[in-house]
Amino acid sequence: MKGLPLSPTRGRGLIIGVPWFWLGLFFLLPFLFVLKISLSEPVLAQPPYLDLIREVEDGLVSISLNFGNYLLLWEDPLYRSALFGSLKISAISTLFCLLLGYPMAYAIARAPSHWRLPLLMLIILPFWTSFLIRVYAWIGILKGNGLLNNFLIWSGLIDQPLEILHTPLAVYIGIVYSYLPFVVLPLYATLVRLDLTLLEAAADLGCRPWKQFLTITLPLSLPGVIAGGMLVFIPVVGEFVIPDLLGGPDTLMIGKLMWTEFFSNKDWPLASSLAAVLLVVLIIPFVALRHFEQREETI
Repeated sequence: MKGLPLSPTRGRGLIIGVPWFWLGLFFLLPFLFVLKISLSEPVLAQPPYLDLIREVEDGLVSISLNFGNYLLLWEDPLYRSALFGSLKISAISTLFCLLLGYPMAYAIARAPSHWRLPLLMLIILPFWTSFLIRVYAWIGILKGNGLLNNFLIWSGLIDQPLEILHTPLAVYIGIVYSYLPFVVLPLYATLVRLDLTLLEAAADLGCRPWKQFLTITLPLSLPGVIAGGMLVFIPVVGEFVIPDLLGGPDTLMIGKLMWTEFFSNKDWPLASSLAAVLLVVLIIPFVALRHFEQREETI
């Protein structure tokens, strides 16, 4: 006996419900769990926090919400500087990735079709190696007796080794190297679909190449720019491995503080409040992106 076909309404509801179920299961529930821990109090126990709902005498139940963790994040300059420092490093790294990734994506999109796949493979190839191994490789390149300093001394450009490792510059180098493909790929996908007849028409009307780029290519590639920028900015804010291995005391980021509070200080409520604040901060770019998309749709 054949089953009854799904109505269009039920079919659409099922298709829409699957991603909502996925987000609720793997995003909303973990976030609510973290939010619950952030409103609790630390304790030397396992788990190292008190329940929000506790039973007191005579069967009474009390609900205790502790907002002291969030007040501490606002009052303590250490956490504020770590948050603003993370946003600063993320913004600068995103800018450098865009400045380097846009010409690369443009060159690949304008290359002959038989060269595009090999060039894209060169962009993706580093992902075939472990992320941790690639970051460790930069330690060997940037340290005092590493490849970069040895080459500069051998070429006569410097007399003494440069102090690059454990500085903000090393963090920027590691982040840009690691996240550059996340900018190149969406930019390439946007630029390769660009209608070249628009550029030909502009050239026939006497428009110079640089003006063609500013008035046609760049505006039409803004969706790729925004997508690539988001793919870099959002994960870099919570980056832990690169600042920990390549950075120094001047590159304290929120990811390092969360790791310290979770595993060293065993203060899960404070670490959870850091994670909740970071999530709220990162929602802002999503809201801005959605606003931009809606404005583009109405034009």
